[in-house]
Amino acid sequence: MAPGYTDPAIFEAGGSPYGTTVTVDNDGNWKENAEKAVQHQTRRVLTVAGWIKKGQSQG
Repeated sequence: MAPGYTDPAIFEAGGSPYGTTVTVDNDGNWKENAEKAVQHQTRRVLTVAGWIKKGQSQG
């Protein structure tokens, strides 16, 4: 579920409307500050999944 531009955290993490991407260094540490964007995208996926589930139960 792509987040689009639904939260300022998306811009802070590089601004991709297609989903959060992260580059890691050789030690596995994130190079970008993308944690807020990942959290936002996770909440959005769960919200939309809830809408779909609710719609299916009403059908």
